[in-house]
Amino acid sequence: MEALTVDHPLVAHKLAVLRDVNTDSPTFRRLTDELVTLLAYEATRDVWVSDVTVETPLGPAPGVQLSRPAPLVIPILRAGLGMLDGMTRLLPTAEVGFLGMARDETTLRPATYADRLPKSLTGRQCYVLDPMLATGGTLAASLRLLLDRGADKVTAICLLAAPEGIRALEEELSNVDREVDVRVVTAAVDERLNDQGFIVPGLGDAGDRLYGCA
Repeated sequence: MEALTVDHPLVAHKLAVLRDVNTDSPTFRRLTDELVTLLAYEATRDVWVSDVTVETPLGPAPGVQLSRPAPLVIPILRAGLGMLDGMTRLLPTAEVGFLGMARDETTLRPATYADRLPKSLTGRQCYVLDPMLATGGTLAASLRLLLDRGADKVTAICLLAAPEGIRALEEELSNVDREVDVRVVTAAVDERLNDQGFIVPGLGDAGDRLYGCA
């Protein structure tokens, strides 16, 4: 698994404002949208394309177009919804699926409560949107679901990641018995998790900062 931290001054600037406790929800949503578009630029660097020839006003020119089937973008509810517009702005022809994950209070493991995905993901490029890769439990469960349906190329886009979350994904992948290509693209890998499982220094609860606490 590859974990890519996007090193760009605009990414660092927008992330700094997102971290600021004084940034209000409307500004937080706008900057999340902008930051995701920047991260998506790097995340889609290896998107599948096919060669084409187009006619310019002066003659034919070689080019490329996105291959079929279309890439599949998957926001993890609810916070991942705040990243969807920024991603589809860059990939407007992508198809969109949804996953809802919540912690089961008995097993303490993520359980799926919403699943709007194709039954087969064989031959699909999947882009998972989840703002915070903290403990890694939710993203690992999402990754397992996608791989079980045949996906073998998955890119997760996260605003922030913790080392513990990256290790959790690597451990999940160590149990996969076939060759898969998984990447995490993030604006920063922070120091650690605190006792409550929040990324430190982080930016707080991304869902609450996007939408409020209702």
